Amino acid sequence: MTSVLSRPCAPFAPVSGTELQVPLVQGGTCAYANFDCAASAPALTAVTDRISELLPFYSSVHRGAGYASRVSTAAYEKARVTVADFVGAQTDSVVVFTRNTTDSLNLLAACVPGDTVVLDIEHHANLLPWRDRRVVVAASTLAETITRLDEELTTKPAALLAVTGASNVTGEVLPIAELAALAHRHGARIAVDGAQLVPHRRVDIAALDVDYLAFSGHKLYAPFGAGVLVGKRDWLDLGQPHLAGGGAVRTVSIGCTDWAPAPQRHEAGTPNVLGVAALAAACEAIAGFDDAALQAHEKELSSRLCEGLAALHGIEQLHVWADAPERVGIVTFTVAGRDPGEVAAYLSAEHGIGVRDGKFCAHPLLARLGHAAGAVRASIGLGSSSADVDRLIDALATLVESGPSWNYAEDAGWWNPVPDPRPFPELVGRVDGVSGPSAAGVGSPCTLADG
Repeated sequence: MTSVLSRPCAPFAPVSGTELQVPLVQGGTCAYANFDCAASAPALTAVTDRISELLPFYSSVHRGAGYASRVSTAAYEKARVTVADFVGAQTDSVVVFTRNTTDSLNLLAACVPGDTVVLDIEHHANLLPWRDRRVVVAASTLAETITRLDEELTTKPAALLAVTGASNVTGEVLPIAELAALAHRHGARIAVDGAQLVPHRRVDIAALDVDYLAFSGHKLYAPFGAGVLVGKRDWLDLGQPHLAGGGAVRTVSIGCTDWAPAPQRHEAGTPNVLGVAALAAACEAIAGFDDAALQAHEKELSSRLCEGLAALHGIEQLHVWADAPERVGIVTFTVAGRDPGEVAAYLSAEHGIGVRDGKFCAHPLLARLGHAAGAVRASIGLGSSSADVDRLIDALATLVESGPSWNYAEDAGWWNPVPDPRPFPELVGRVDGVSGPSAAGVGSPCTLADG
């Protein structure tokens, strides 16, 4: 079986790993088809080139007199300007570098002077950090969901409305400008989890009137361990320092600490200079792309995938709303009679295709959609092509029609081919069970507050 759409679509931009060959359980190798970009995207070659250029100058930042230190400091501080320009930061905004989106939202949560309203569709990163959260259950339509948020903020004011820009489960995009206007009408600010939106859409927070935006380098083709929080300075200047330590202070005595304002207030310790430089390089590269062409590439491949899945018996695609205006390149589905983990293991072991399975750190949403056991997510990126999509559809067609050709078994919640003869590269070796959950975490009870 081949995809219902026939026009070929090449990768949009060069990324690392394009030539990667992976072993198959039945023997031989094939080119890796990466549909796990929503979890961690491969590095743009422009990003790896930038890191290679900067690495010889890597040194301490902010207080070093050496030439290399001055270069590293300049690269780090220039990155603030680059990121601010990339997202259209407002004049009263500050750019704080963090580890990732989760880190950014935890930082912001400690600075919010009041309670926060969130939707139940959120990734745990935008659900668990809020100490005084009020959760609104999304309705079957986006319009009714917005009405519910309006009613919640009317009934009891809040300091902040925190929403995702695009669902990490379904890819559905929220109307950020409309939600920002709603929040401000009720005297609240708005924070946007941009982890899934920023890699797919140009975001102008000044034009959208967004107060805070968080996103991650590792989803924006800069997988070197940096994230960012961009937003209004006043809360960040007065909030509890994210980490207590060197670099976050003006002066210190035994009995008193005079904390610096943001961003230094929240960036204690030696920062991730290379990660920040990588993030800035990704912003520069993506800013140079033709945005209309980028969206056309994504839409072409998403349509190809959705239509191909719709033609297969027993596959259900997940949606939150019947009236969602658009979605980014994320398609989540289930295969009747198959555990999501088994499907993912089969695609990897027999076809060299990487997808994500599970509950995607969005347990409440998956439970409400009737898939508490999880689902399979295929996410499209800059390096994706129509050939990759066709391979995925063909592999699923084979699974639906005749089943896998190898044996698979579940061990402590993790599915593996049995036996698994695939070798690992020498640089990491192989440790049995390294991919699965830790024994300490299996079967542990949890509450919403625990994740």
